[in-house]
Parts: sequence; structure tokens; C-alpha cells
Amino acid sequence: MASDGPYTRYTAPSSNQNNPYGQSYSSSGGGGSAYGSGPAPGYGGASYSAPQYNAAPTNTLYAQNGDADPSKSGKKSIALQSLNKNVIIWAGFFTVSLFVYFLLSGGDFSFLMTYGAMSRMFGFGILNVKTFKSQRATGVSIKTLQLYCIVFFCRLTSIIRHEGYLPYDKSGDWLYHFIEIMALIFSASALYGCMVPFKSTYQADCDKFGEMGVPPGYGAIYLAVPVFMVAMILHPNLNADFLSDVAWTYAMYLESLAMIPQLYMFQKQATGVVELLTAHFVAALGFGRLLEFVFWVYSYQELATSSGSKGPGYLALFSQFLQLVLMVDFFWYYITAVKNATPLVLPTHGNNLV
Repeated sequence: MASDGPYTRYTAPSSNQNNPYGQSYSSSGGGGSAYGSGPAPGYGGASYSAPQYNAAPTNTLYAQNGDADPSKSGKKSIALQSLNKNVIIWAGFFTVSLFVYFLLSGGDFSFLMTYGAMSRMFGFGILNVKTFKSQRATGVSIKTLQLYCIVFFCRLTSIIRHEGYLPYDKSGDWLYHFIEIMALIFSASALYGCMVPFKSTYQADCDKFGEMGVPPGYGAIYLAVPVFMVAMILHPNLNADFLSDVAWTYAMYLESLAMIPQLYMFQKQATGVVELLTAHFVAALGFGRLLEFVFWVYSYQELATSSGSKGPGYLALFSQFLQLVLMVDFFWYYITAVKNATPLVLPTHGNNLV
């Protein structure tokens, strides 16, 4: 630290410095005086010794100068860098969204479907960056990735063959298909990274959702099978094709529950700290679901059965609302962490969850 910096301890001027009276000034304790080497005459013969200057405590000096502790300033610097990364990541996404809206979309309300799909693709892109750049699969649920791979595959088998569930605007011509294909590739790539090259870093002890009566790693079956049965019984008929209608409906219903293993894993982790990019991944998926929920609030009447029942529409709304409710807690802590540029820490139950 430089001797002339703002935190320098105060020292009295040396005796060689000139003063207005041409005499020396001493800062030594005891018999030194302010005028010459002996006691200085005062009023009534009193003498005045030079004041002593003791170093103030470090914290007091910081407070007097209005500066923070250097150790805290380092943390603030790191937090500021983290906040800048948050802003850059989301600013880039919203910029691309505006580009797509004005150039590749007809501006129809149904663009919200495409926008939601873009947010999902964006989230899985972030997850791939996190996994392959850090070469770690920590904090990522393989079960959630398995379910999303099923979701994207089933949706693609429906929208590639038929047009009943595509956005009405120009993005439904080819862009929506491209986004869903990329989302499937990204989700499969992230799953591969967690299961093959970085398997040693995968936290299998935390990813325990549904592992009751099934082999380890197959807990997602408790979500995939019941949802498939519901989709077969209650589904819309926009494609007038049983397999295609069931596939699309299954993808919608299953997507609403696919995040449960990931949220469960967050609760199982001992520290509760969620890595920054993993948090962005989950937030992007939740934001995409919010966009689709808004779209279907105004369009659920179209999800009718062949008999005209609006049951599938109501169930679609309920399933999407359910996912948003499940993620309310996460969103609260996520927004707080981004706002304050602090790590995302969720309440945990440690290993008490079964």
C-alpha cells in the first residue's frame, strides 16, 4: 500500500520543516514543546506539549474515509462481474428475440409459442455451455434431461407431420420446427455430457427423485408413464390423427412436470447454492413456460376433442399453471440473486428428503 494513499497513518511533520516562527516542532511524547526544544511559555507560565498522534483502528479509518473494507471490495468486484454477465446473457437473448419478431414473424399473437420455444432452446444452450466449458455435471438432474428429450421428440413427431399445433404466423412455416430440433439436440447433448464424459462429476446422490421400487436412475418413470396414460385419454383433435394428437398432448403435459426432478435435486443439495449458469437454464425454461401459458389463456378453446369437449384445453392450462406454481420459489430467489449480484442459494432439506 502506498505511503501517501488515503489509508496512510497520520504522522506529524518532522523538525526540519519550516514553520511560521522559524522554530522546530516536535511530536515526541513527554517533554517536547510546540516552540523550540524546551517548554513553551503560555498564559500564566503554563506550557503546552506537542499532541501525540496514535494510529486509529483500521475499521475506523475506513469509516472516516467513507471506504469499504478491501476484502469486501474484492467481493463486490466479483459480484459486479457476475451481474454484468447476467445482463449480457439476457440482453443477447432479448435482442435476438426482437430480431426474430420483426424479420421472421408476421407479428401475430401466436408468436408467443415461438418465443416460448426460443426461451427453452436458449436455456438448454446455456446448460451445454455450463456443462462442456466447466467439464462438470454438478447440480444437473439427468432425470429432467431425460424427460425433456422425450418432450421435444414427441412434439417434433407431431408438428413435422401435421400443422394443427403450429403458430399461425410466419414462424410456423419453418422457424418453429428449427427451434424445436435445436432444443432436442441441445437437451440430448447435455444428457450425453452428464452421462458419459463428465459422469464422474454427476451428483447421483442428490438426483434421487422417484427412486422407489425402480432401478437407480429410472425415477422419471413415475412422471412419464402416468402422464402418457392421461394424454391418451384426454387430448385435442386438431390434427385429426390419434398418434399425432397424443404425441403433442403428451409433450405438453409432460413438460409441465419435467422440471420436478431438477427442483427436487436443488432441495437435496447440502449447501443449497445453485451455479449461475444452471440457474439461468432453469429460469429460461420457466420464462418460456410463462409465455406459452399467456398464449393458451387466450387460445385454450381451440384444444377441443373430436366431440367438442374443452377438457384438454382446461387441462393444458392447469398443467402449465402447475409448473409455474412449482417454480415460484425458485424465481423469487433467482430474481433476488440477480438483482443483488449474489450467488443463488435455495433453502435445502439436506438428506432428509426421501
